[in-house]
Amino acid sequence: MGWLDDIGGPDSPMEFESGVTVYRLRPKQIWDPMSQTYVLGDWDDPDVLPIDGAFIAQSSTSTLGDATRTGALEAKSLYCAPDADVQLGDRIREGTTGPQYPVDGIPAADTNPFTGWQPDREVPLRRAVG
Repeated sequence: MGWLDDIGGPDSPMEFESGVTVYRLRPKQIWDPMSQTYVLGDWDDPDVLPIDGAFIAQSSTSTLGDATRTGALEAKSLYCAPDADVQLGDRIREGTTGPQYPVDGIPAADTNPFTGWQPDREVPLRRAVG
């Protein structure tokens, strides 16, 4: 028996012994009396949802600057289950106090047309610093 036998079957959720919980943040919907519809509120009190088995990995970092300031653009990827509730406009946070990364693109869950199998999703994230 090898180490792969201890991971679990295809229906087992991913578990990381040394992982950090990843959270999805989304502004709560509030009633707008002017339009008579629900609209997204602000980021002061967002809905926070833990994403089971998810992790964030570094994609790239680029430095921008001129004579008066320096900044950085950071690109990361969120890896999560295909049915995780993540959409454009959400923010992703690693841990309870980590930086927040806006979702950069429309998250799609690919499906194998022959078997119906869905791999974990890679959701692009981005953040500008400086």
